[in-house]
Amino acid sequence: MKIDFVSDVACPWCAVGLYSLEEALRRIGPTLPVELHFQPFELNPQMPAAGEDTIEHLSRKYGASPAQLAGTRETLRQRGAEVGFSFGERPRVWNTFDAHRLLHWAGLEGRQAELKHALLTAYHTHAQNPGAADVLLQLCAEIGLDVERARAILASDEYADEVRARERFYQEQGIHSVPSVIIDDKHLIQGGQPPEAFERALRQLAAAA
Repeated sequence: MKIDFVSDVACPWCAVGLYSLEEALRRIGPTLPVELHFQPFELNPQMPAAGEDTIEHLSRKYGASPAQLAGTRETLRQRGAEVGFSFGERPRVWNTFDAHRLLHWAGLEGRQAELKHALLTAYHTHAQNPGAADVLLQLCAEIGLDVERARAILASDEYADEVRARERFYQEQGIHSVPSVIIDDKHLIQGGQPPEAFERALRQLAAAA
């Protein structure tokens, strides 16, 4: 079974969705072989390198009040804890394009899942900037990627065209919110679903196949 997980590093529900999906796959076990690929999506492609205050950004973008945003943060903390992900404070929103370029490269190196996990934890747990070169290089080092190769990628436009092409492809397929989980190029599950929902859907699709 091929699973494309379309998401953005800056998306907290993507962390919930990924950890839920992985829990569902653990419950199903090795009887269902899976190829998991991470595909790029930018919630804020025009975000400047300096980033923006999270509360200001979300209030303007979604028209949410501080009380509503606080309620969402608490829901995220609870949902994350249920699947083993810890949310900390995230005071700023950052540009994630360079993170997606490195994720593309990491996929070629067989380390994409490891880098995805490292990026989600760096931002959502530790409030690190996933667009900062020093943060990205440190994460690459931690998961065993070639740091000098990563540095060269960040200093160039390498993989920029590939990332933008994948983003366009999924937008043209009607993907406008994340996480979006696409199974075998034809079945779509959207949102930070609980493990039970993913498990049920995956079992049904596997049985139908």
